[in-house]
Amino acid sequence: MRRFRPYLRYLRAVRGPLYGALFFALIYGAATGLALNWIVKEVLPRLFEAGASSLTFVQILGYASLIPAVFLVRGLAGYFNTYLITLCGVRVLEQLRLDFFTKLQVLPLSFFSGRPAGDLISRAIADTNQLQFTLTSVANDLFKQPAQLIGAIAYLGWLAFENHDVAFLLLCLGTIPLCVFPVRYVGKHLQRRVGQLQHELGAVTGTLSENIGAAREVRAFGLEARETARFTASTSQLVRFQMKAAKYAGFLTPAIELISAVGIAATLIYVYRAGFNWGTFLSILSAIYLCYEPIKKLGAVNSELSRGSAALARLEEVFGEPVAIADPAHPVTVGRLRGDLTFEGVGFAYRPGVPVLQDVTTNITAGTVCALVGPSGAGKTTFANLVARFYDATAGTIRIDGLDIRQMRLADLRRNIAVVSQDPVLFNDTILSNLLIGRADATRADVEAAARDAFAHDFISALPQGYDTVVGERGALVSGGQKQRIALARAFLRNAPILILDEATSALDSDSEAAIQAALKKLVVGKTVLMIAHRFSTIRDATRILVFQQGRIIASGSHAELYGGTPLYKSLFDQQQTTHAAPVPA
Repeated sequence: MRRFRPYLRYLRAVRGPLYGALFFALIYGAATGLALNWIVKEVLPRLFEAGASSLTFVQILGYASLIPAVFLVRGLAGYFNTYLITLCGVRVLEQLRLDFFTKLQVLPLSFFSGRPAGDLISRAIADTNQLQFTLTSVANDLFKQPAQLIGAIAYLGWLAFENHDVAFLLLCLGTIPLCVFPVRYVGKHLQRRVGQLQHELGAVTGTLSENIGAAREVRAFGLEARETARFTASTSQLVRFQMKAAKYAGFLTPAIELISAVGIAATLIYVYRAGFNWGTFLSILSAIYLCYEPIKKLGAVNSELSRGSAALARLEEVFGEPVAIADPAHPVTVGRLRGDLTFEGVGFAYRPGVPVLQDVTTNITAGTVCALVGPSGAGKTTFANLVARFYDATAGTIRIDGLDIRQMRLADLRRNIAVVSQDPVLFNDTILSNLLIGRADATRADVEAAARDAFAHDFISALPQGYDTVVGERGALVSGGQKQRIALARAFLRNAPILILDEATSALDSDSEAAIQAALKKLVVGKTVLMIAHRFSTIRDATRILVFQQGRIIASGSHAELYGGTPLYKSLFDQQQTTHAAPVPA
């Protein structure tokens, strides 16, 4: 339970309903542990023992009405307890998921490298749901069940006092400590099994998520049978761990019931030999049962804590992940930057000992259209990503207008940067909303002007709902070229002084690309542009070219300078020209 203490803070926001739920739990426990036993001992004998025939109908009605009255109180208390606890649980779940999602928003991109999206989704949904259930059910049963147990023990203690027989009470309660052993045994093994179960659930979610995302490829390459086999194997593994967890969880109840039955049998022998009357005998039987029932449920609470602990361990991997890229303690406030970029001895590695950039030093003056050229994996994209602090350099300093970018607020820095990637992402919203991501306060006229610059206005206007058309998940309802032009329009609307283009025209047809290149000439005026070039045809408007090789800048200059003086650049350029000039096979 100690491990959950930091997370009990989630219950503070719902302490009103929680206190109400706990109050009704106490009423429920008292009505069950005390009132029911009292009815068995005091009311039933008056109705059925000698002399009961002299009772009037009103008296019989009065005694009989006590039974539904107790069950009414017990039922109402149980109902309000369950309702209020459910309310607390829903609120806790909401806050848990919000905190988890919020943490994901501030973690660096490196955190997501190598982590399946399905596993993170499973943690956000299944693990938070499990932890929410654990917190609320434990908060409920840790009051409700002890209240019933204390009520039943208090009744047995009263009987022992009334009959001057303390040995009777000790015998009744003697087997209770024995119930601890199966609880501890199950809890120890169940926590490990549930951890494996939660991991496998994440694997199943990941397989399903990957398959849905690759639906086109699965059909194109005839992978339906293979994917079904993969999912079958994943779910079979999940079932195996589910049954292992069920094996230990299912063992607990019969073990406690067996111990309880032995205790009850011994008690019955004792009370028979002690000569207790039948009314007292039945009330003792009821009270003993009501003693062991809470113990059984508290054993289930221990199992639930094991499940919650396993879910918590998976959530803590995210909650405990350090936020490596954050605002500085004393940020320098900046407005619109000019765009002078300076790299001073910059190095970066995604993994320790495997450098991607090494001792990169260069200066790019504001207004320069700078193309980044080199073989795949040479460090071009990483170079651009460091400017926006998607990652932090592991060595050296990056400055914009003479200011270290780590001295700026992330919002201030990124407000001055527009990014258009090779595979842009559109949200499942309207085209207008997707464009307003570029600048939230833009007017409709601003949005349409940006769309015209990107040659997107005509096809948007031709859609049934125009700018109010919903593009679907990841822009699935528009073509690749249309998606690219929407992303370009978003960058035009942002009008940031620094523009990062990762082969931004790659998905356009030749006519649209030529028009976009003309529009880009207007867009880049007065801006610093980092153009990650995979096709040399896209760098003809570059005023400067940086050549990357194995994480270093080996040359810088214009096309003419590099073609004549840099063998790597000449080789890459000639190879691509030869490829494009080769005849297309019939």
